[in-house]
Amino acid sequence: MWRIDFSARAEKFLKQNQISRENIFKLLSLAIKKFQGEKVNIDIKKMKGKWEKFHRIRKGEMRIIASFDFDNSSVFVDVIDWRGSAYK
Repeated sequence: MWRIDFSARAEKFLKQNQISRENIFKLLSLAIKKFQGEKVNIDIKKMKGKWEKFHRIRKGEMRIIASFDFDNSSVFVDVIDWRGSAYK
């Protein structure tokens, strides 16, 4: 079982936009399945620069920036935001 933690910024975005955590959990579980070698339809990309240890999940206009720790089976969601604001 994976542990999923959210930053204060991500929690604030979910609350302001009335997005359920379940939607985010579904996207993160798809990402984990993709890392495990399953063929799933998800747009995920390894980031570069100051976001080097993170991955970006793209769903429509929304972006989720998260780091995956496979040794401890945990995910830290740092940013959930709209396309233009996620990388600031």
